[in-house]
Amino acid sequence: MRVEVDQVSIDVHGSTLIDSVSFVAPAGATVGLLGPNGSGKSTLLRAVYRAHRPVSGTVRVGGEDVWRLRAREAAHRTAVVLQEEQREFEFSARETVELGRIPHRRPGRRTQGSDEEAVGRAIELCGIGGYADRPLGSLSGGERQRVAVARAIAQETPVLVMDEPTNHLDVLAQIELLELVSGLATTTIVALHDLGLAAAYCDHLVVLDRGRVAASGRPETVMTAALIAEVYGVTAEIGVNPLTQRLAVHLGAAIPRTITNPVVQPAGRKEPRHP
Repeated sequence: MRVEVDQVSIDVHGSTLIDSVSFVAPAGATVGLLGPNGSGKSTLLRAVYRAHRPVSGTVRVGGEDVWRLRAREAAHRTAVVLQEEQREFEFSARETVELGRIPHRRPGRRTQGSDEEAVGRAIELCGIGGYADRPLGSLSGGERQRVAVARAIAQETPVLVMDEPTNHLDVLAQIELLELVSGLATTTIVALHDLGLAAAYCDHLVVLDRGRVAASGRPETVMTAALIAEVYGVTAEIGVNPLTQRLAVHLGAAIPRTITNPVVQPAGRKEPRHP
């Protein structure tokens, strides 16, 4: 299902955090949302999954404004995986996955066979069967993230939104998670910090800089040394990973920042002389 973000602006406490942002997530594509801390990634995602209403612009999922949909209808279209979630530790992994079926249940209705099938498929797809009956709090960060993804998959929505799901995961867990996500049939919008992972696993990239779109398009056209220098302030070289044949980003050194307000030595004070 296609997702369209059309001229969206978001204000928080009188400050504009997202300024006229537009992009399209094609149906079935994995779209990486990039940008430095404070660029507005999480804020923009909140507008997509109906947690923060824009002051202007429209977010459309399947051609309809998400803010005109009823909550249950919106939950049938979009599932969300936030940064490593610390709640629901009293539940088992399986019980947590079962929460993804709530939007499909009428109040007071018992679990149906279709719910059990959806939960079973999600557990198998995410490879969590070996610890499905363990308490969520006993699992590692990577295992909990897999459970969170399984819960979203069990929700059976055509759109998946993920906010920095690889934070606090080790290298193996990051790669396993993105391999899983990029192989799903859903339209996925995922905020990421790691430029290399985004370039390797995303079909489309949107780069934010101070609340605006700095670049948008295929990874091979967006991920350039010039863009990384401008947005992130770091030198870079773009190539191909010989092990995977995927796009690779090699980061170099920080680019010295221009000092706009240099420190002025007080009158009469001299710098120490060195031999």
